[in-house]
Amino acid sequence: MTPAENKELRLAAVKVREGILTSTHGAKAGHPGGSLSAADLFTYLYCKELRIDPKNPRDPKRDRFVLSKGHTAPGLYSALALRGFFPEADLPTLRHIDSYLQGHPNMNTVPGVDMSTGSLGQGISAAAGMAKGAKFLKEDVNVYCLLGDGELAEGQVWEATLFAAHYKLDNLCLIADLNGLQIDGRTADVMNTAPVDAKFAAFGCDVVQIDGHDFNAIAAAFEKFHANKGSGKPTAILMKTTKGKGVSFMEDKASWHGVAPNDEQYAQGMAELAAARAAIEKEA
Repeated sequence: MTPAENKELRLAAVKVREGILTSTHGAKAGHPGGSLSAADLFTYLYCKELRIDPKNPRDPKRDRFVLSKGHTAPGLYSALALRGFFPEADLPTLRHIDSYLQGHPNMNTVPGVDMSTGSLGQGISAAAGMAKGAKFLKEDVNVYCLLGDGELAEGQVWEATLFAAHYKLDNLCLIADLNGLQIDGRTADVMNTAPVDAKFAAFGCDVVQIDGHDFNAIAAAFEKFHANKGSGKPTAILMKTTKGKGVSFMEDKASWHGVAPNDEQYAQGMAELAAARAAIEKEA
């Protein structure tokens, strides 16, 4: 990745984070913390990685993305809007009674959403099924699935991973957002799933561990996924991240799992993101 491409992605990620704050503030509800920790991943997927067309969101040849941690829909919606699947002006309607942007992704109402999700653990099963279907039809389709680290305590996650390994779904890329927090506190205290890398390896995955806020590392991880095609092994990208990344008062705080910013907090967060954009733009 060139420095110019890296800069472009970092600027896009600021835009995605602004969309997360704008949508949750408009809803007076939602999940900003885990959306912000995955904002760089959403940005890379929708700006670089996924073979998709906003003008043809149901293209049968497209890659698929499943947000297994469906409560972080604000991050997904912000990336979809940035890519042009629907107007960015609709983001503040999140969770409003007549809005198509509900609190969890709905594939029947939101352009670009490939699977309705919300119940933790179920999205990865749907993603594995999509990957198996592509293999059966001999279609060149990659399937990507984002999980939360609190979600890894769900037994269904490991059943689906076992399924993926058994059926040699090397077109499936599992991504775990390891920000160390869930709604009740530290994952290590609520339900310790460590060592996550050893578990995914034991279940038959090719494991890649990265800094989830480093676009060069994200790019390299997906390069490994593509290089892994033909191996018969699913890829598991484990991202070390910070919950609430980019908004100082939200960072590494479980209390921002499912709380929207009020007017004052929204103004502060947007000001911090504007400052981050200005600093990036000044770079050579």
